[in-house]
Amino acid sequence: MRHVELVTPTTQASTPARFRSYMAGFPSGVAVVTAMDAQREPWGMTCSALCSVTVDPPTLLVGMRLESPTLRAVMITGVFAVNLLHAKGQDTAELFASGAPDRFQTTPWHTPEGAAGPHLSRDAHAVADCRVRQSVRIGGQRMVFGEVYRITGPTGEPPLLYGRRQFSAWPAD
Repeated sequence: MRHVELVTPTTQASTPARFRSYMAGFPSGVAVVTAMDAQREPWGMTCSALCSVTVDPPTLLVGMRLESPTLRAVMITGVFAVNLLHAKGQDTAELFASGAPDRFQTTPWHTPEGAAGPHLSRDAHAVADCRVRQSVRIGGQRMVFGEVYRITGPTGEPPLLYGRRQFSAWPAD
């Protein structure tokens, strides 16, 4: 009979800082959510709270801060785009996370006919255009369910990843 030594993990209360640390161990792809407001001004933010919900109908869940101007544009227009960044898009991910007001002046983008928001033409390997189906407020976030009505890409570029508070690229085959 084999002896198995049990390791008892340390249990601590969940705090925002501990939760952030916990989630840092769950790497994910990097996305920028974009939208146009009622005056056709572009808005965008790097999003770490993104997941697929269902394939029928194709639906994404995106979490955005309540104070976000991007969220405001999404809720007013009812549409948004999710730009999945490729491995060379780290500078854009950092720019859109910074809140810099000139991010759309320094990043190539376009809005194809029928698009829900700006497509980041240089840095996205795929883009999903979505219609808001529902939203729910949880704490300081609004979780937005977007039904995907169009997908552009993928380009074949490896995706940009984020975990353990650092960026990385999908390993080459």
